[in-house]
Amino acid sequence: MNASAQELFSYTQTLRRDFHQHPELGFQEVRTSAIIARELRQEGLEVTAGVAKTGVIGLIEGAKPGPTVLLRFDIDALPIHEETGAEYASRTPGLMHACGHDGHAAIGLTVARLLNARRGEMAGSVKLLFQPAEEGMGGAEQVIAAGALENPRPSRALGLHIWNEKPFGWLGIAPGPVMAGAAKFDLTLQGKGGHGAMPHLSVDPVVASAAIISAAQSIVSRNVDPQQAAVLTFASLRAGEAFNVIPSQAQMSGTMRYFDPAVGVLLRRRLEELTAQIAAAYGCSADLHISDLTPPVINQAQSAAAVRRAAQTLFPGQEIDESGRFTMGAEDFAFYLQQIPGVYFLVGSANTEQGLDYGHHHPRFDFDERVLSRAAALMTQAALESLAEMGAEG
Repeated sequence: MNASAQELFSYTQTLRRDFHQHPELGFQEVRTSAIIARELRQEGLEVTAGVAKTGVIGLIEGAKPGPTVLLRFDIDALPIHEETGAEYASRTPGLMHACGHDGHAAIGLTVARLLNARRGEMAGSVKLLFQPAEEGMGGAEQVIAAGALENPRPSRALGLHIWNEKPFGWLGIAPGPVMAGAAKFDLTLQGKGGHGAMPHLSVDPVVASAAIISAAQSIVSRNVDPQQAAVLTFASLRAGEAFNVIPSQAQMSGTMRYFDPAVGVLLRRRLEELTAQIAAAYGCSADLHISDLTPPVINQAQSAAAVRRAAQTLFPGQEIDESGRFTMGAEDFAFYLQQIPGVYFLVGSANTEQGLDYGHHHPRFDFDERVLSRAAALMTQAALESLAEMGAEG
């Protein structure tokens, strides 16, 4: 499988660089989706386009009946101005593929070729889902609502992410939680504005916001079990415009992250309590809205074991990180795993010597392109391993 993926490297790299030069935001991936659909049709696959606006599904049916495996690849870019200086840099100012989804799309199309060449030995089907709008826009939920998990319904879901937090060659394949659940919160404090020289005639929401931000740090340090993991970040504070005017309103927003859903419930409850009580103590009213973005990504042990076997077949002697809880970053692949057992795994892609080690969502993000063939081979082998295992189980 490694050799076959390497033979297709030029194809994969060309696609990846083309996608990188023409980034498109979530639900706007019109050009990207058209190329994906074209490539799948050229392979003779059954293609469904326009799934949740810009999603694409390709179905590979094996020579014999059997279970169905879902392979998901995200395709959207980010509203970031690229600073890599690469020859294939974004041609659209203010947009770039800063998370590797250009690579994911190219890997998915390569996997389609690799699997299609082996359909004669497959017992079952592989559904390739190229998903729009992963970057916090509800893409997974919308493609699921559009029927992406039906006709046929998969028995297992596989997803991957090239991972610039780790060097090329590293593999993260673990059971249990691997990425965090995420929620967004927006808080508005209403006070009473006035002159900065006469604060006693005002109700200052800025002072109240400072107290809330400070006190909220105790939620993680004093309410969450020290053996658990949690993040509560206030990322934005907006209040006032003049140096001598106490504003009537302060607005804050931020995020909370967790691996254990029970910890997510605790974070929400304590933030609601502290916000209401501290705002009242300072004479303000508080309006807090918390929106769940994604649940934690929790891998099924059996599915993770199948991917590890595939990795051991392809990369003998390769150490595999099975520690789990790889990042507090979130991923909407979690929504598939709520309905279908499966696994989300990470493939190291950084190369410090070449300067390809900037983190995801950084304007200078880029990766070692050798990971394209490595990831394509692993996903293909994992799909075949999963079909064989599930078929043997009956």
